[in-house]
Amino acid sequence: MLIAAARIITASGARSGANAVLAPGYVSWVDGRVATVGAGPPPSKPDLRLPDGVLVPGLVDLQVNGYFGVELAATDRADWLMVAHRLAETGTTAFMPTFITSPLDDLAEALRRAAGLYAKLADGSQGARVLGVHAEGPFISPRRPGAHNPEWIVDPDPVAVGMLLEAGSGHLRMVTMAPELDGALAAVKQFTAAGVLVSVGHSDATAQQVSAAARGGASMVTHLFNAQRPMHHRDPGVVGQALADSRLTSSLIADLHHVSGQVAAIAFAAAPGRICLITDAAACAGMPPGRYVLGGEPIDLAEGDGTPPVRSDGTIAGSALRMDSAVANLVATGVGLAEAVAAATRIPADQIGRTDLGRIAPGAAADLAWLSDNLRTQATWVGGRQLYGQHLG
Repeated sequence: MLIAAARIITASGARSGANAVLAPGYVSWVDGRVATVGAGPPPSKPDLRLPDGVLVPGLVDLQVNGYFGVELAATDRADWLMVAHRLAETGTTAFMPTFITSPLDDLAEALRRAAGLYAKLADGSQGARVLGVHAEGPFISPRRPGAHNPEWIVDPDPVAVGMLLEAGSGHLRMVTMAPELDGALAAVKQFTAAGVLVSVGHSDATAQQVSAAARGGASMVTHLFNAQRPMHHRDPGVVGQALADSRLTSSLIADLHHVSGQVAAIAFAAAPGRICLITDAAACAGMPPGRYVLGGEPIDLAEGDGTPPVRSDGTIAGSALRMDSAVANLVATGVGLAEAVAAATRIPADQIGRTDLGRIAPGAAADLAWLSDNLRTQATWVGGRQLYGQHLG
C-alpha cells in the first residue's frame, strides 16, 4: 500500500519533542510494517491520495477503564473485542485496559480473566492492540482517592504485590501507586524487577518521596494534577517533581475539565517531550448521557460536550474523552500540532517500551490515523488493515 498525503506527522523525533512534518508526503507498507516514508510526491502512482487533513501514527492510550457501555475489568471476550474494534473510530490503535481499585481478591481475579483476552488481542488482528493491563490501585493514598472506594485501599506489602504479579503474569504492564505508603518503595522495586512500569498517582507524596520512587524505578506520574499533592512554591509536591524530574513522564487528561487548557499548556512548556495524553475513559465514553459504572460503582454522565462523569457526591470519575479530541483540545490551547500528536503516539509508546508503535518510520507497525482538518478521525489502519472509515483504496 502506498499513500500520498497532504500532510504527514511522523512523530519520529527524539525525546526532546522534535517531529518531522511532511507537507506533502508519502508512506508505504508491506506485510503490516512501514516500508518507506518521505517528503514530496511519491515515487510511483499511489494507491490512495489523502487531499486534506493530516496522516498521523495511530493513537496510543495508556488508560482506558471502559468504553461504549463496557467496563473492561468486569466483562467478557465479546465486549473486549467490540471495544478494541470500535476504538478505531477515535484514531486509537493501541490501548491499555485499566482496572481501578477493588478488593484485592477481586482485582487478582480480574487480572486472571484478562490473560486469555490479552493473548487474543495483543497483535492487533482483532482491532486496536491491547498493550497489557494497567492496575490503577489498590496501593493508593486514602487522602487522594479520587473516585476510588477508600474501603478497598491497602498498603503494598510483598504478599499483596506478589499476588497481583502472579495473577497478571505476562500481561500486567503498569501499576499506579502512591510512593508514600508503608512498603511502597520496596513495592516499586518488586514491580519494576518483574517488568511492570510503576507510575506515581493518587498520591499525597512530597517531592522527595516522588524522587525516591524514581530512584527505585518509577518512571511515570498518572493523570498529572488530578488526585495528587499539588505544587506550592514552598512544597513542589507530586506535580512539581513530575514537571522538574527528567526521569518522569506524566500522563494528562486533556478534556479541558480535568485540567484547564492554560494549565495543560504550562505542563507542555515545563516538561517538553515528557507529557503523554490519556483519556481515562469510563464505560460512558461514546455513549449517551445516563448511569454507568466505574470500579463496579455508579457514575453519571450528564449532557455537555466533553463533560466528565461523576460519582453521586460530584467527584469526577474518569472521562468520556476521545483521543482525537484530546489532540484537538491541546492544539486549541496553543500546543503545536506535532507536539500534541507526539504526546498521543510516540511518547506513550516509548514509555512502555513499544518503539514499534507511535511513529511512522521504516520498520514500525503500519498503525495510522487520518485526521480531518479539525482533527476528527476519518480513517484508521492497524497493521496495514483498515478498521475504520469509508473504503479507501
